[in-house]
Amino acid sequence: MADVRVTCINKQPRNNTHEGITHLGGATWHWTRQAVINSIEAKTNTFFTLVGGNRAEIGVVNGANGKYLRTYADGKWNDNLLALPECSNG
Repeated sequence: MADVRVTCINKQPRNNTHEGITHLGGATWHWTRQAVINSIEAKTNTFFTLVGGNRAEIGVVNGANGKYLRTYADGKWNDNLLALPECSNG
């Protein structure tokens, strides 16, 4: 299992909530939200953000409109994914 750092996201529309995230990316990769969800649920990869030196794990949340991704750190869900810049290859 690989431990993968997420450094950017794409959202549609950009100012929507977590359900609006369409893609996540890193230095050499760019996946759809569903591919990341599938990988987390199959336990083939773990994903995280590193913002301001603080690591936050990315988990799957069952929302009113279906599954979405959110970060989890220090015992609580937070919005670290939303703080990431837009992926340029999205």
